[in-house]
Order: sequence, then structure tokens, then C-alpha cells
Amino acid sequence: MIAVTGATGNVGRSLVQILAAAGEQVTATARGISEGDVPQGVRHQRADLIDPQSLQPVFDGADALFLQSGGPSAHLLSPRDILDVAKAGGVGRVVLLSSQGVATRPQSASHGGTGRSIEDAVRDSGMDWTILRPAGFDSNAYAWAESVRTRREIAAPFADIGLPTIDPDDIAQVAAAALREDGHAGGVYELTGPALSTPRQRAEAIADALGEPLRFIEQTRDEAGAQMLQFMPEPVVQTTLTILGEPTPGEQRISPDVERVLGRAPRTFSEWAQRHIAAFR
Repeated sequence: MIAVTGATGNVGRSLVQILAAAGEQVTATARGISEGDVPQGVRHQRADLIDPQSLQPVFDGADALFLQSGGPSAHLLSPRDILDVAKAGGVGRVVLLSSQGVATRPQSASHGGTGRSIEDAVRDSGMDWTILRPAGFDSNAYAWAESVRTRREIAAPFADIGLPTIDPDDIAQVAAAALREDGHAGGVYELTGPALSTPRQRAEAIADALGEPLRFIEQTRDEAGAQMLQFMPEPVVQTTLTILGEPTPGEQRISPDVERVLGRAPRTFSEWAQRHIAAFR
């Protein structure tokens, strides 16, 4: 049985569907998960990564674990306690959803500090482990959905700076391979899309999928930061803005790891936009 944390997120939801379609027994968990969040036949269990003991019924009987690294709440986690509960439940394999920033932003408290400590706990767990370090998600474009629906406009900073954002479904496919197949233990996979894309280009891709023109507004760093502060801690906002505006060579590198694991190229942002355009109508 495979336990999936963060099962209502962009990666976790897709991963649960992939595993269930492959015939795996799955227990899906998240704080507010309900029956409607999982495919038929998938067991769901409410639990909170911040409370490791709440995960005991999730992990009991599992042999593999997909561990979501906590997102904005990552600094509140006790990863070694989570992994101890997992081991006690029988888990012998863990796949961690980490972040590219652990390698590219080692001086950052959120990436080099919190993110690195979670990775270290996984490495020290005594389990077979695989670490996934994705770039920015294509699904971050959902932040534009309301303005596209209501005003047919998109506002973003650093309009012409490209990053190799990745489709969360591709991350989920790599995670499924690492959970189900041998040969991935000790692997650290950097996961990117197939090409650099800029905010302006991503806005154009959404407009093409929508079949209507969109107005693009380039924000200042301060304007974008004020918007992000509504849902992200200030240190994370500043690191994110620096990545978006002043990416390192490592953050602009196109990684071959998706193709190495899946045997196909990662999907483009345009493909993501075509599949999810209903959110922007």
C-alpha cells in the first residue's frame, strides 16, 4: 500500500489518480480531505503533517510513502518524527517532494534551511529514498485565473525572464515511477519543463487556449510582493521574487531527468494551459 500526503494538492491529487489507475492500493491524506477528493476505491484519511501522531492510521500497513514537504507550513514540520511514525507503520520507501531551491538557494531560510533539513531527515531515515526537486509549477498560473475570468487581463513581474516551469502531472508521473519501480533509491531528480518560458509567453499561451486576447500588465517587484504577502510568509516572498527576477544558471537549466525516468519529454506550458483552460473561462 502507498500512502500519499498532500493528496489534494496539484501533485498529490494527480499522483493518487495515477496510482489508483495502475491498480495500487492507496491511502490519501490531507487536512481537509473528503470522499469527493479521491477516485472510487481509494481510502482517504484526514491528518496533519504538523501533528505526526495523526499520521499513524495513514501509515499503518503502508510500504511506500509520498511525502509532500509542507509548502508554506514546512518550517512547522518535524520531519524526523513523521518518518519515525512511517517506519513504525511499515514504510520502507519514501519519495520526497522537495524543491529546486534547496540546491540553487542554499542561503535561503526556506530552501537551504528548512528544505535542506527535510531532505537530510529523509536521507537519514534508513528507508530507500528518492528526492524530487521540481522547478516552479505550471499550475502557479492559477493565480491569474480570477483576473482572466473577470477582466481578461494578467499581471505579473519580470515579464520577459524565462524559467523552465513544469507540469505538476509530470512530477506526479515521476513520483509514481519512484514509488512503484526499483532503481530509484538514492536518486535526486531535478524536474523541469522542456524549455524556458516567460510570464508574457505563458499569458499568450493562456490567451491562445482561451481563443481570446488578454491584456498583459507588467508589475513592479513591490507590486508583486504586496500581492504575494497575502498568502506567503515575507521571507518566502522575497526569495520567490529573486528567483523570478534574478534566476541563477541552475534555475534556468533544462534538466533531462523527466525524460530519463519517463522515457518522454516533459510537457509544455501550452499543453498544461489547453488541459486546464476551464479554470480561466
